[in-house]
Amino acid sequence: MWMTIISFLGGPVVKALVDAYSAKLKAETVDTKIAADLAASEIAAQTAETKAVAQFRTAELGYWHEPDKLIGYCVTIYFAKLLVWDKVLGLGSTDPLAGFAAITANLVVSFYFTKRGFENVARIIKR
Repeated sequence: MWMTIISFLGGPVVKALVDAYSAKLKAETVDTKIAADLAASEIAAQTAETKAVAQFRTAELGYWHEPDKLIGYCVTIYFAKLLVWDKVLGLGSTDPLAGFAAITANLVVSFYFTKRGFENVARIIKR
């Protein structure tokens, strides 16, 4: 009699418990897979966003070797030498700019100090 009960419990009942447990494991595996897929897509989205931000900055700011920036670097070097090396440290003397060079240097300095203001005004008007 006990053997009949044990064989009955050991057969369908244990099989049903094993099937239920394996179904639970598969469900957790599917949930884990979905979570991993979501995490991977989030990382891909963040990477794409980072690239887009870098491209936007490059488009907005440009490259360091553009002609207007090269001229700006030259004027900056000249005024840095004039102010720091000659006047502050007193280690040299630089001839003052005259003629075309003076006008160009003044225009470049004016351009860099007024450019952002004009851009802001244009952006406000565009709205």
